[in-house]
Amino acid sequence: MKNKPLEKPTIKNIRTHGGAREGAGRPEFEPTDQERIQVSALSGVGLPQNQIASLIREGIHVETLRAHFEKELTTGKAKANSQVAKSLYQKAMAGDTTAAIWWTKTQMRWSETQKHEVSGVDGAPIQADLAFFDAIIKNMEIKRQIGNE
Repeated sequence: MKNKPLEKPTIKNIRTHGGAREGAGRPEFEPTDQERIQVSALSGVGLPQNQIASLIREGIHVETLRAHFEKELTTGKAKANSQVAKSLYQKAMAGDTTAAIWWTKTQMRWSETQKHEVSGVDGAPIQADLAFFDAIIKNMEIKRQIGNE
């Protein structure tokens, strides 16, 4: 009588997926409308994302913040920047010279330039005595010749 090859026992798996039992673990994060407003405002004032995350509930992971508040993180900063720009523009249009100067430099790419000219005595060209440099070059040539002998 020949030995039959061993067959692997079959185990019936009642579940169709692996992992912990149904309902186990932490519930999925669901942001509230108030949290969305808070994240947008904090992003708008320039708070770093890790600090914003620490202020949501008892603190959430930065990746959770990015996953659930992507729009608020992006638009919060843009909204704040637009309000500052609007205020600056209104000041410039109302005659605030400082605001107008700042606006022209940053938005219109204007700049203040200063021209510096250097001249000799009474505006004459600068005289350069190159004898010193000629002596250094000659000295270097002599050293090179001695080194090659």
